[in-house]
Order: sequence, then C-alpha cells, then structure tokens
Amino acid sequence: MTTRPNGGLYCELYWGTNLSEAWSYGPEQTRVHAAPDEKAPLPLYGFTLPEEPFLFAERTERGWRIHLPPAVRSERRVRGDAFGSVPETDLHRQNGRTSVDLSEGMTLRLSEGDLHLVVQGSVVKERVGRLQAKDFGWLLVVSALFLSLPVGFLIAGPTPERKAESNARALKAAAEQEAARRKALGLDTPLRPLTDTERAQQADGGTGVHVPGYFRVR
Repeated sequence: MTTRPNGGLYCELYWGTNLSEAWSYGPEQTRVHAAPDEKAPLPLYGFTLPEEPFLFAERTERGWRIHLPPAVRSERRVRGDAFGSVPETDLHRQNGRTSVDLSEGMTLRLSEGDLHLVVQGSVVKERVGRLQAKDFGWLLVVSALFLSLPVGFLIAGPTPERKAESNARALKAAAEQEAARRKALGLDTPLRPLTDTERAQQADGGTGVHVPGYFRVR
C-alpha cells in the first residue's frame, strides 16, 4: 500500500454509535496535537494521554504517522472491509510509544471505553490556488455577458412604435378569428328587409281586444 503524501487528515469521535465531533486538517498542517482542551487542535476527552499536549499525528515523507494513546484498542479497515486488529508487523514501537502509518484507503479506529476515534485521509488534497491570468479573462467575459443583458433589453426593448405595431397585429388577428367564426355559423350574409309576400306569409298575431280602463285582474 502507498500513502497519500498530499492529503489531509480527517477525524471523527463517536460516543457508542453516535457521532459526537469531527475535525479536518489540511495538507499544510504538519503536526496534530491532542489534549482534553477545547483550544487544542484535537480536543480529545475521555482518552488516556501520556502527556498534554500529546503528539497524535505527524506528517512524514510518505504521508501521516498516527501515534497511539497507550490505553486504546487499535483496529483498521482497508478499502471498505470490516475492521480488524492492526497486524503487529505494521506497528512501530520506539521509546515505549506505538505508532502506525496511515496508508491509502485505510481507516483507523481507536477505542477506549465507549469512545471511538476514527481516523482517515481527508478528501482535501491541497488548497485552492490563486486565480490565474486566464481565470481573470474568463471572469471578464462572463461579467461582460451578464452586464450586456440589461443593456440589450434597453436597446431592443419595447418602444411606443413597437407597442402600436403589436397592438395593430393583435387587433387584426382577433378580427380575422371573429370573421372566420361568423362564416362558420353562416352569419356572414348581410340581412335584407322582408318583402310584401313574406310579410303576408307570417303567422297572424291574433285579434285585438279592447280592455276598459277600469278593468282589474286579480
């Protein structure tokens, strides 16, 4: 296995199965010290530390080396496999201290009591670089396009003449639609006055009745 020489470090603290805290350290940080103190880079409570602050992790030429607190139970998982004990051959012992190299795709789980500290490489590899000359060029192009939209709207936007032309086209289209509707209903033929013959053929309206002025109906 190889290590990630340019990667950061990511730590999660679990109380049982519940995630309690999480910390991320960028690749520019060379050492991470732990102590039961909120101001420490790694505020680690509940773990037995030989001194305070305790050098928990340091960057090496190949990546990260994790120094194990003396009372923890160390396990590792490689590329999504189940956690298992760290082989003795992968442990480095010196001056009564034990450490292990954090390799690519490896996750360490350090447990003491109900506390579990999960350590793995961070997805943050490097800081975002400063804008280059070409980036400023693209920024200017995008800004010009963005600013040209309202200017173009003002230039090509509606004027009184354009509004009048639009209204005239709308009225003409409405008139054409109304004419087509009247033609479909047979209403497009003009009315003519009745002839004498047609008046004679009309039904009689009945006989007129003279009603006295004092006549009332209940």
